[in-house]
Amino acid sequence: MNELDLIRLWQKSRQQIIIAQLAPTFLLITTAGLVEEVRDAGQVTVWAVIGILLASGILGALAEYTAAHEAQAVAKDLGSLKTKSTLAETIVKTAPWMHVVKYLTPAIFVGIFIALFVALTR
Repeated sequence: MNELDLIRLWQKSRQQIIIAQLAPTFLLITTAGLVEEVRDAGQVTVWAVIGILLASGILGALAEYTAAHEAQAVAKDLGSLKTKSTLAETIVKTAPWMHVVKYLTPAIFVGIFIALFVALTR
């Protein structure tokens, strides 16, 4: 692959990461704002919301992890090119930050999920 193709793949991976964050983030924010209403709706609703949050979070984390992992592979391929543009060099240098997406972001989700779990089930 040439540099332009690799840069396009990098951009596609970044876009996938952003899109994968939308649904879980929306659900967490909405749930945080509706804790009382969800609890008042009964235990079945509480457990349904917990299941929705968990499923969405797991799928979002997997999508983010794989997109970040692929982006790091693209950066490695860019790094192996003999001549690189400044953009390609920047991608190579910033690729290690994808570890944040792979590990820290899911850990934050788990923390927020646990807090909402406690709030919904108390």
